[in-house]
Amino acid sequence: MLVLGQAGLKSADLRRWQNAPHLRVSLEYLRAIFDYLQRHAIRMYRMSSDVAPYITHPDLPQFHRQVEECAQELADLGAVAREQGLRLSFHPSQYIILNSPNPEVNRKGALDVDRQAAMLDAMDAGPDAVVVIHVGGRYDDPAAARDRWIHTYEHVLSEPARRRLVLENDDVSFSAADVLYIHERCGVPLVFDHQHFCCLNPARLELVETAVRFLRTWPAQRRPKLHFSSPRTQLREVQRRNRQTKKLETAFLPPVWTGHADYCDPFVFIQFMRQLSAANARDFDAMLEAKAKDLALLRLRTDLTRYAPDVAARFGLTNHEAAAASEEPAEAVT
Repeated sequence: MLVLGQAGLKSADLRRWQNAPHLRVSLEYLRAIFDYLQRHAIRMYRMSSDVAPYITHPDLPQFHRQVEECAQELADLGAVAREQGLRLSFHPSQYIILNSPNPEVNRKGALDVDRQAAMLDAMDAGPDAVVVIHVGGRYDDPAAARDRWIHTYEHVLSEPARRRLVLENDDVSFSAADVLYIHERCGVPLVFDHQHFCCLNPARLELVETAVRFLRTWPAQRRPKLHFSSPRTQLREVQRRNRQTKKLETAFLPPVWTGHADYCDPFVFIQFMRQLSAANARDFDAMLEAKAKDLALLRLRTDLTRYAPDVAARFGLTNHEAAAASEEPAEAVT
């Protein structure tokens, strides 16, 4: 994940294959990001899925052993993360599919998950370090698509991949009810996404009860995660070509509620957290998904200390962290 609070921090080596990019370079970038996270008392970080470039590309075998080649560097960075109390995760792109009708597509997707799990293992990351994925496409038969995902999970994924993989409800194809069905069949832990739930809930499940059910899918020794974001509300300005005049024209369209806002609405977040507390939900990590990334987190921390000290306390927001949250990053990009 890109960091916006300090200019010049890169999250991965994104050079083209001709320039010999490597995980080793990405790990150097991550070390600088970890320093930034430490200064701002940020304890969770989603690593870019591109940290090991081309690691599963079928036509570029020279990149396939990057994890093994960087074993010591991964172990060293993992030690830094543990010292900082930094909990790590991956979130593969939407192109990583485990439920395609084409078994070869699923095999390739499973290999990507395996390599990300292998990096977490090489870092000696704890059981809370996970790879978060969506179910995938519906392929005109969502029931069969769910069953294919279960088959891939049980019969195609490696043991490290199964151990690290967790499943999230999405906002278009597979709802909270769908992933609960998958969990009941194969036991995969679930990540509850608040905005996705609001956008896609055909079963009309109840918000707080469902979130609590998701948290209970995690083994007792692992700390669950949930995702929180706010929808974009801005008027969208879109350039369209007039079919008659062939000229570009500006059209103003309403927002799409599946899009993420730059920052998180603190009042919706506070209400949701208080509802979960009232329901005696187990402790969890709340991962923010916002366009402003770390800046959104720092602002939400400030909002919590001002408007809801009880919620701030639930997340262990200490005086030191509150002070860090209230400081504007020196080189913030806005």
